[in-house]
Amino acid sequence: MSTRAVELFRSSIPVFQALSDSARQDIILLLAEKEPLTVNEIAKESTLSRPAVSHHLKILRDQKLVSIEQKGTQRYYSLALEDAVGLLKELISTIEKECL
Repeated sequence: MSTRAVELFRSSIPVFQALSDSARQDIILLLAEKEPLTVNEIAKESTLSRPAVSHHLKILRDQKLVSIEQKGTQRYYSLALEDAVGLLKELISTIEKECL
């Protein structure tokens, strides 16, 4: 595999890790259905506590999978998958060219 393919794979690992948790998957699916939502709204729709939802949203935010919009005192979360999808598409394309 080329250096570029290895770099893409390694830079994709944090995204894979963020997406590997079922609680975060549920949050992503919920946001896909009903965005934008606050932490409290997400917690009401899930079995997670508010602090647990905040923890998972931080991980998703760190990987740029969700974005925040501040409206007054409320923070609304929405999906922001463009960067991650672009990275994963580039990884797949590179692997297809070099490994298949």
